[in-house]
Amino acid sequence: MRALDKVDWLKGDSFKYIDFGFDYRARYEYRDDDLRRNVEGLDEPVLQRWRGYFGIHDWIDPFRFYLEYEDAFRSNSDFAADSRDVNRQELIQGIAELHFEDALGPDRPLRLQAGRMAFEYTDRRLLARNEWRNTTNNFQGFRAILGKQSNDWQLDLLALKPVNRRIDEPDDAVHNQWFYGVIGDWRRWSDVVTLQPYYLLLKQQDLGGAAAREIHTAGLRAYGATGKSGLDWDLQGIVQFGDDGPRDHRAQAATAELGYLFEHDWKPRVGLFLGYASGDEDPTDGSNERFDKLFGFARPWSSNDYIQFENILTPKTRLEFQPAKDVRVDLGWSWYWLASDTDRWAAANNLRDATGQSGTYMGNEFDIRLRFKLGQYTDVAIGYAYFAPGDFTKDAGRNNDTDFFYVEIAPRFLP
Repeated sequence: MRALDKVDWLKGDSFKYIDFGFDYRARYEYRDDDLRRNVEGLDEPVLQRWRGYFGIHDWIDPFRFYLEYEDAFRSNSDFAADSRDVNRQELIQGIAELHFEDALGPDRPLRLQAGRMAFEYTDRRLLARNEWRNTTNNFQGFRAILGKQSNDWQLDLLALKPVNRRIDEPDDAVHNQWFYGVIGDWRRWSDVVTLQPYYLLLKQQDLGGAAAREIHTAGLRAYGATGKSGLDWDLQGIVQFGDDGPRDHRAQAATAELGYLFEHDWKPRVGLFLGYASGDEDPTDGSNERFDKLFGFARPWSSNDYIQFENILTPKTRLEFQPAKDVRVDLGWSWYWLASDTDRWAAANNLRDATGQSGTYMGNEFDIRLRFKLGQYTDVAIGYAYFAPGDFTKDAGRNNDTDFFYVEIAPRFLP
């Protein structure tokens, strides 16, 4: 549960159980020849988002209550509004919770939640709020949380319907889908490794012309830091199986990251990453090998939002450093190949060569970002990403390099 810039409202004894906060974010974007669009050219949208939070806790135990409101909109764009950028005046969280502090042992709580909720798990590649995007992933249903982050183990149980984001009309649950999950955290060996096993099930009924689907996802993530050596690492392996309409579903994915933090006042860290998600080999056969990204987001794959967690093979290298107390810089270079030369590139308007004759090299991307504080209560981010197309992209008719520049400002209205 995320609580924006949460404070104890009024600070008096009568209000110490109430949290209240709100934030605002505005981002100007300069997008030239954006591959996510079906036409080339320049677009300069301005994205804005207001969010407010209200919560009651520790007052009428075990009952707790949380609300989060969002108004997301876009202006100055040449393209029609879409739910990626626009979600007007919507309740993105409305949670009733029963919180039993020591139900599973001393300082080991049990939390039972019902309502509309938004959250993130593991490395956010399969389940994320998507904080970068102007609108928010959320769900409607039930959640049980056994333990908490400071415990040596934790277990989360999910039974949810994804929420269908609408532009101007009230959001509603996707009626023919259920999303179930069991996600564990084992931290007893955290000085060496933290383990996150998980099992996720997306079940879609054959309703309204949509094909029935049952996608099972089982994975294990392991991550940690090697003592005081400066080394950190993160490994993950995932398999998927089930049915995708009339076809069997069989897919795999894996991620690996290795980082090193140097002993220097600027805290420089160098990271190497390799990510893979399988693609469909033959759209006409009885088996679908394309990995399903579920409810993850594109930002960790591409600063341009060009890459999703499907049909991809990508090595990356990154550098991060902090030249001053409230100043952070990160930059990197990424290279992209299709895992299957006959499958689609989804984020680029489903570019595809079913013959496989265009090869697999999609292109490479350079990105850099500067983040700093403007005064005490305002965060600023300035970034740039450049994409150079490869042979596959050029054969599909998108020959131009793309440029993405943005300036983002996020004032905090409460100290």
